[in-house]
Amino acid sequence: MANLFSPLTIKNITLKNRIAVSPMCQYSSVDGFANDWHLVHLGSRAVGGAGLIIAEATAVSPEGRITPDDIGLWKAEHIPMWQRINTFLEEHGAVPGVQLAHAGRKASHKSPWKGGKALTPEEGAWQTVAPSAIPFTDVEPAPLELDKAGIQKVINDFKAAAKRSLEAGFKVIEIHAAHGYLLHEFYSPLSNKRTDEYGGSFENRIRLLLEVTETVKEVWPSDYPLIVRISATDWTKGGWTGEDSVKLAKILKEHGVDMIDCSTGGNVPAANIPVGPLYQVQFAETIKRETGIMTGAVGMITTAQEAESIVATGQADLVLLARELLRDPYFPMHAALELGYEHTWPSQYERAKPRKV
Repeated sequence: MANLFSPLTIKNITLKNRIAVSPMCQYSSVDGFANDWHLVHLGSRAVGGAGLIIAEATAVSPEGRITPDDIGLWKAEHIPMWQRINTFLEEHGAVPGVQLAHAGRKASHKSPWKGGKALTPEEGAWQTVAPSAIPFTDVEPAPLELDKAGIQKVINDFKAAAKRSLEAGFKVIEIHAAHGYLLHEFYSPLSNKRTDEYGGSFENRIRLLLEVTETVKEVWPSDYPLIVRISATDWTKGGWTGEDSVKLAKILKEHGVDMIDCSTGGNVPAANIPVGPLYQVQFAETIKRETGIMTGAVGMITTAQEAESIVATGQADLVLLARELLRDPYFPMHAALELGYEHTWPSQYERAKPRKV
């Protein structure tokens, strides 16, 4: 039995294996609506055998989008297409999850293949928001520092989007608190220079993330998994650290979070990130060991052997694949063959399954 293909039960939801599709922005929406691209993109990963599929960063408000092409769940009209997609995912054995997000000061940009730069007013730019009026780069417009009413709106938007997520058929929610987006901006001292109860001390800087977590729990079933993605380090002197992440994970566990999805970086453009195979797994391992909470490992995991080792050695409970699943939607099928696990193929594809000699 390959460890990678052992089931994972989180509350009342069981994943058939430890392979998850990491949230990956597709920048292919109009007015936040999912469409046939998303059905085929996510559906092919379900056909390919992933146990959990987490839809891309899904904006909780229009101003929370990274780009005008981002997907969303800020209105009821978004729900029906998600229901269609999630029904298909479950029909093919995958658990559908959604990553709820607010881009903060990194909002109002062009999609990557359109240049990735901040939108101009002529291009439809909107006012970005952040804990402090500090732009991500010196050449970008400064965000508006959120006041108490603005903070409350963010909290309300996450709650409303979580409720719509349930109606849309999602079984897992991941709160996006990583990659320099709004919730990460609040807990990192590099981007949060506030002097009120949302800034200064560690306890104040994590306050918004905890409040969002609690408000999501008010509408999310207690027997469905709740995951938080964090950037476990800013990779920058004076920024958020791995030690901070362990401390935060302990608190999130006390607040009913089931798993920490351990990514890194994204909050400052000049961070010195040692990118390489498995470079972020160490954070998933440390947080799991120090807190006892389940963790997900992500970041340049590209082979069946790497993924199997992460689970087998207890470094993480779940392996989230991104670019590798873009290259190969059928990675789980191929990994099973490499690891000698008898993986069930869709009936429609069974004729192509390699046979043992």
